[in-house]
Amino acid sequence: MNRSETFPERLRFIANRVKSRLKSLRREVARLDETAVRTAYARWAPYYDIVFRAPLYWGRQAAVKHINTLSGHVLEAGVGTGMSLPHYREDLQITGIDLSDDMLERARLRARELPNVRELTTMDAGDLAFPDDHFDVVVAMYVITVVPDPARVMRELERVTKPGGTVILVNHFSADRGVRAHVERALERFADRLGWNADFPKSRLLARTAMPLEQETTLPPFGLFTLLTFKKPGRPAAAD
Repeated sequence: MNRSETFPERLRFIANRVKSRLKSLRREVARLDETAVRTAYARWAPYYDIVFRAPLYWGRQAAVKHINTLSGHVLEAGVGTGMSLPHYREDLQITGIDLSDDMLERARLRARELPNVRELTTMDAGDLAFPDDHFDVVVAMYVITVVPDPARVMRELERVTKPGGTVILVNHFSADRGVRAHVERALERFADRLGWNADFPKSRLLARTAMPLEQETTLPPFGLFTLLTFKKPGRPAAAD
């Protein structure tokens, strides 16, 4: 220890070094998890529509139906192969992002004759390259359980939504008890191969946002999926 350096100063130095190392380690883990997600969806991309069109139909239909009652510019985070794109109201402006280039290739083919689709681009939902308060509606269908850092994604979705705007999530949330809960916990060990986290309680998500939950709808098949609608608080009225 430097003689001019006090013991508390040395402790602060060590603590800062540890924090820096942990932050670097978290970034490295996130990169590894992101690679697992990309790899999983590269495998799924050729068969995604065939395998998932039916089981994901009700959630996609419910989300799009609700969005079609709204207006403005819509961000679909995790647009995948673009199965929802042809079903949006024509006067809505749609931007889609996805982490998987393989999935986006198929989405771009779908969007060729859809003039209301502004942009489909590769982007991490946890690090959106959009300004604050940019979209009227943000929707993420079947996304939260496939990302390395759900809390970070939730913060980003909220950040890019305009005050008074709507955030819609469709997702599977794990059961608290019963046979389904045991199955979901067992599947968690295969999360990297499946490309999603089977053991994901809804409370974990709700604890990560200050947005009030406006609506919760249980969806088919068998109540496995849930639609959550949040409203981003508007700006406070200016004082007279």
